[in-house]
Amino acid sequence: MTEQRPEPQRPEHLDLSHIEAAVDSFFTTTGVKPSHEARELVAEMMLSSLKLVADGADLGQLKLVRSALKEMRHAYRIFNPYRGTRKISIFGSARTPPTDPDYILAREFSQLISAAGMMVITGAGDGIMKAGHEGPDVEKCFGLRIRLPFEAGANSVIDGDPKLVNFRYFFTRKLMFMAHSDAVAVFPGGFGTQDELFEALTLIQTGKSNLVPVVLVEHAGGDYWKSWEEGCVLPLARRRLISPEDRGLYTIHTDPAKAVEEVATFYRRYHSMRFVGKELVLRLLTPPTEHELAEIERKFRAELCVEGSFRTVTAFEEEEEHRDLPRIAFRFNRKAWSRLRALIDHLNGAEPRAHA
Repeated sequence: MTEQRPEPQRPEHLDLSHIEAAVDSFFTTTGVKPSHEARELVAEMMLSSLKLVADGADLGQLKLVRSALKEMRHAYRIFNPYRGTRKISIFGSARTPPTDPDYILAREFSQLISAAGMMVITGAGDGIMKAGHEGPDVEKCFGLRIRLPFEAGANSVIDGDPKLVNFRYFFTRKLMFMAHSDAVAVFPGGFGTQDELFEALTLIQTGKSNLVPVVLVEHAGGDYWKSWEEGCVLPLARRRLISPEDRGLYTIHTDPAKAVEEVATFYRRYHSMRFVGKELVLRLLTPPTEHELAEIERKFRAELCVEGSFRTVTAFEEEEEHRDLPRIAFRFNRKAWSRLRALIDHLNGAEPRAHA
């Protein structure tokens, strides 16, 4: 017979009021001085932990949550000192040998993108990941290694570096890739590479991550990305399982300098974005003129605005960062991320990117 687990015994009322005093006591004892908002968030995390036990979570579930939180804390500690520097994640096969033209291309690309001012994040393995670390100085590299039973340690470039982070879970590792990436470059690879690419495209398409440029790169004469697009993406578009405009979320390159230019152009004038209530705020390096705003209104309002129109604004009270930058705000249609990319290209003065 299957043993019946007892029903969880949750207290009749379990809320923040039960633990706020204890949280304050912990902060006082440790000497940590949180802001009011940080205090509330820590109390909510502790409340969620208590509710896990009250809900009957087993030890395996509790260990997973604990380990994931520890991994995220450690990774944030490594990345936080570099908040002001843009970063690019480079994905590709760990099996690509140093003699392969894509390995050579990845090394050249990483060198060029580093010279353009970006730090490089890779998965810390061999192949394309090692090539991505060989281009820049190691001081400009991060390694996010996944611990697998059939793989050796990190590649020889990043091994021993303080910016090497080891992960047990793929989901925490993916979170750190996308949370800290201002661009994504993908070279040919297998299941893992495709998983990382589709994770990036899905998060961008659904607005669950920042809108960033995605460049797909391989050597001249290669057919990896052409085959991928013809065999995977175009059938999805023909069946209307994706929007035709979604192909505008990535570009394909064989020239590493052109791929770097694509990334650099994305940040030529556009700086960053955030939602403030129902408003999407685009921060820019230079303000739009009245003529530019009228042109944006004509070209993009019907698709991008659920109501109202585009307008220039100063920083909202809720925005703590980059308050000095000029801004455009509007009520964004959250289904139109690929068209938002077209707006950013327009603001940057980039040529429209047409797909055959």
